[in-house]
Amino acid sequence: MKVQIAWKVGGQQGEGIESTGEIFSVGLNRLGYFLYGYRHFSSRIKGGHTNNKIRVSTEKVNAVSGDLDILVAFDQETIDLNEHELTEEGIIIADAKFNPTKPESSKAQLYAVRFTEIASELGTSLMKNMVAIGATCAVMNLKVEVFTSVIREIFGRKGEEIVQKNMQAMQEGYLYMKDNLRDSGSSLSLAEADGIRRMFMIGNDAIALGALAAGVRLMPAYPITPASDIMEYLIKKLPKVGGTVIQTEDEIAAVTMAIGSNYTGTRAFTASAGPGLSLMMEAIGLSGMTETPLVVVDTQRGGPSTGLPTKQEQSDLMQMIYGTHGEIPKVVIAPSTAEEAFYDAVEAFNIADEYQCPVILLSDLQLSLAKQTVNPFDLGQVEIRRGKLVQKVEAREDKSTYFKRFEITEDGISPRVLPGTKDGIHHVTGLEHDEEGRPNETAPNRKKQMDKRFRKLSNLVEKFPNPVATHSPHEQADLLIIGFNSTRGAIEEAMELLEKDGVKVNHVHIRLIHPFPADQVRPYIDSAKHVLVIENNVTGQLANIIKMNVGYIDKIQSHLRFDGDPFHSEDVYKASREVLEDGYVNI
Repeated sequence: MKVQIAWKVGGQQGEGIESTGEIFSVGLNRLGYFLYGYRHFSSRIKGGHTNNKIRVSTEKVNAVSGDLDILVAFDQETIDLNEHELTEEGIIIADAKFNPTKPESSKAQLYAVRFTEIASELGTSLMKNMVAIGATCAVMNLKVEVFTSVIREIFGRKGEEIVQKNMQAMQEGYLYMKDNLRDSGSSLSLAEADGIRRMFMIGNDAIALGALAAGVRLMPAYPITPASDIMEYLIKKLPKVGGTVIQTEDEIAAVTMAIGSNYTGTRAFTASAGPGLSLMMEAIGLSGMTETPLVVVDTQRGGPSTGLPTKQEQSDLMQMIYGTHGEIPKVVIAPSTAEEAFYDAVEAFNIADEYQCPVILLSDLQLSLAKQTVNPFDLGQVEIRRGKLVQKVEAREDKSTYFKRFEITEDGISPRVLPGTKDGIHHVTGLEHDEEGRPNETAPNRKKQMDKRFRKLSNLVEKFPNPVATHSPHEQADLLIIGFNSTRGAIEEAMELLEKDGVKVNHVHIRLIHPFPADQVRPYIDSAKHVLVIENNVTGQLANIIKMNVGYIDKIQSHLRFDGDPFHSEDVYKASREVLEDGYVNI
């Protein structure tokens, strides 16, 4: 029996492909299987090929599978585009309606199943996805009853008759496949799971939950892929705690509204992708100059311009660090799993308050939209820190002076008051200013204020929880692999393959991008013979940031992917073997 199976459903967008994958994965999640799902979809509402690939395992998985065991096809294009991923014992389950064919070279078995015909006989062709799930159950040796609770939750409001019709469609698909399944089909039977119920969510949901746990009460935002799910999730949840989501006219309005809310003491944030962040840059500079806390989520996607709005890329690094005109202290955090996304979201709000500066929570499309098994979050780890927020201000004898909101302090962080605090009046401007906030462009004042602002982050790296995540069992390594965001799972799986080859491999995943944890990264680079940086962009942005902060220009090599697809472990493994054989990799 298989301990792991990769399953994919594909067809035309708007044909129910997403719901098919959702029903299939939620049912298996409730049995206790670990899952990792990744959707490939077009940047339009209806039409164009789409697929949903789901990895099912009895053990934790954190990456997209390169291989494929079962392909469910609703059209010929699905077979043509995805057949090459199938293993030698793989199976294609296709709708007989389009007379499916496979390449002569393919060793996979093709089963034409009457998806549409069976569904139509039961009342409507819309139930063909249920027939497909039933056929899948027959191949994987699963009982269709596994999906009863899921079907009831989705269709229960339409009445018991609809629920039963969908269950019947699934049963018919199961029986049809059982009657026609050849002996070799039994090789894809799935081993039993542990039965433990776990959460199943996308990274965007984890970020939204982290914002809720951090005490957020306002999210102004403008919809954009792949960030919109954060907004949509909080539209349902924030009103339950007295908060609200406001859809603004554009990203500029969203970020300035978030700044205004944070100025009043109400935790607020916004979320967007690369194009939206470009529009926000001037306002992010305002946050830095006025020392107003601000959290912005950037879910990276393919660029430039509209680019590849529904595809994977990690090309916003330089923009997030250096995008604003002028210079401000700024923090960029990059979680690599849904769990980290939750806890890092909480920490982002604490850092923004404590250091009174903008904080970018950096995600990417794969992390944001890949649906994965997640262990329950430990709310005992959640704490809310507001920093130097002064509740009571000592009265001043000289009433002509203002509260020193931008006071020159040793640590660079000034006391902060909320509007309306007695004796806390001060001036706020985007111009350079003195300690009371009054515009002041003199050279001595400029230097004092700039030095003050940039002293803020002097101890952040040491205080940040786990600025790098390490899986580094060797004091001296043949190879060190470095990545950030969603590449972590593929790297860790490639490490297992390399270790089986006898290669000593260490892994460092950068979680705090800026300020860069140079002292934490340097020892691992120093003790490795070769260093390989894995990232989804064309210019090697993370590799260049490492070189700028740590050095080792001649030692660091890159493996780059920028075709819109995520990394698989096989990609990382192959690139690693080439590096070990002294071949320079820059793909």
